[in-house]
Amino acid sequence: MRIEADPDLCQGHAMCELEAPDVFEVPPKGKVRVLDAAPSGDQREQVAAAVRYCPTGALKLLET
Repeated sequence: MRIEADPDLCQGHAMCELEAPDVFEVPPKGKVRVLDAAPSGDQREQVAAAVRYCPTGALKLLET
């Protein structure tokens, strides 16, 4: 799997960081940073939740 983030859509809510803190980081008053664009399969559930709960739809989970 691979993750894409659209910084133009991100509003810094940090829901992604709450769901998958090893994969996403949102600095105060900042936009999402993907720490691991190709996380391991054992993180799939957390990453999928982060994508699902992003209020602006700024994240995509792509199958590789």
